[in-house]
Amino acid sequence: MNFPILSSLILLPTIGALFIFFTKSSNKNYNSSKYVALFISVANFLLSLYLWYIFDKNITDFQFVETREWLTGFINYKVGIDGISILFIILTTFITPICIILINATVKNRLKDFLIAVLIMETFMIGVFCSLDLVVFYLFFEAGLIPMFLIIGIWGGERRVYSAFKFFLYTLLGSVLMLIAIISIYWITGTTDVEKLYLIGIDVKYQNLLWLAFFSSFAVKTPMWPVHTWLPDAHVEAPTAGSVLLAAILLKMAGYGFIRFSLGLFPIASEYFVPLIYILSLIAIIYTSLVALMQEDMKKLIAYSSVAHMGFVTLGIFTMTQQGVEGSIFQMISHGLVSAALFLCVGVVYERHHTRLINKYGGLVTVMPKYAIVLMVFTLGAVGLPGTTGFVGEFLILMGTFKKNFLVATIASLGVILAAAYMLWLYKRIIFGKITNEQLEEMPDLKRFEIIILFCLAIPIIFFGFYPEPLMNSIEISVDNVLNMYNTNIINNLAQIK
Repeated sequence: MNFPILSSLILLPTIGALFIFFTKSSNKNYNSSKYVALFISVANFLLSLYLWYIFDKNITDFQFVETREWLTGFINYKVGIDGISILFIILTTFITPICIILINATVKNRLKDFLIAVLIMETFMIGVFCSLDLVVFYLFFEAGLIPMFLIIGIWGGERRVYSAFKFFLYTLLGSVLMLIAIISIYWITGTTDVEKLYLIGIDVKYQNLLWLAFFSSFAVKTPMWPVHTWLPDAHVEAPTAGSVLLAAILLKMAGYGFIRFSLGLFPIASEYFVPLIYILSLIAIIYTSLVALMQEDMKKLIAYSSVAHMGFVTLGIFTMTQQGVEGSIFQMISHGLVSAALFLCVGVVYERHHTRLINKYGGLVTVMPKYAIVLMVFTLGAVGLPGTTGFVGEFLILMGTFKKNFLVATIASLGVILAAAYMLWLYKRIIFGKITNEQLEEMPDLKRFEIIILFCLAIPIIFFGFYPEPLMNSIEISVDNVLNMYNTNIINNLAQIK
């Protein structure tokens, strides 16, 4: 195509943000800004669906590649997509309009600024999934910190400043090492072009250190144990729309980075550090699941469950099997939908009762029956019940893990049981029982726009749970290509060592 469709996807939200910035609007009359943001985000979603429609699922190479020189000899703006990245782009463009619709209920001041932050955030997130140059990837990857830092720090709860700075410092410190690694790669190979690096490879003697540098950034953003502690604080203090963006999209950028760069550029190092990944993933799955069982705050419980689910993702990626990697990608898409829905459900009751403490609720099924039904759907999705997307992802991951290491897969399977324990127990305490608080009796059931939003999230969770083929067809060829390239590089690098 001559039309720069990827650049359009990346820049359209920023154009909308600039339009809103230069439009006069106040808190009392901000509807025009909201409609502009919603129109831009929906248009971007439709454009991403068109991109998926014209995407050729039978080609292994990157498609719709665009290249422009920024700084001759060092930085080249290069973007392109394969079957893996296109699904994350669609997830991003799908979640963003939902966050914009939520603004009425979750943000009470500086609404125009919040819209601008969300749109700019969308630009950076799409840019991450399109980047085919390490420097461009790094710029988009780190730039996403800024709007999320502002979303937590300005529109968050009582401890918003502490949580915002903790989030920023954790993620920034790890990323400094990745920047050093990117500069080192340019010094070693003379290029930061991802496609060229796949072809020429990176000298074996540098791979371990470079892998660790990239890992330091990806591990924090995933987040992996023990650098996960920023996530519960960030989720608790962030507004609902911020929690949705953080859980649904931001955490997936690191998982995508593991597949695209750790496996693609450092195969020998990836093979060497597999035991480390297995240990950290198992700790994340078991330990954070147990911590989730002890939580009194609904948001914290879901935040810790996110760490456990992302533990399955890293475990599946580093099985280096077709089922494991495909399952990890599917699990990230599923978690993006399910976690977004769960945080929305928490936001619904928080808006009405102004507390997230679990013991302040009970018996909601009698006053909010519609809410009880939709929350059950998303709870079962988080548990991984057959017929939901959560089951497909976890099943494939465990299949891939059983092929590589029976003991690791057996221990990881306990995470499925623990997920059922903390999610169903949460549901029981909130929904069932007698109403002991008179204020709960006056809580209204779901509003029309809340039903529409939650319904839009429930449809893909159930549809792709029963019929995952459209997603699997998109990623199958690309995952196969990644693994073939990985195995070929392993053989070539071992020959180089000898």
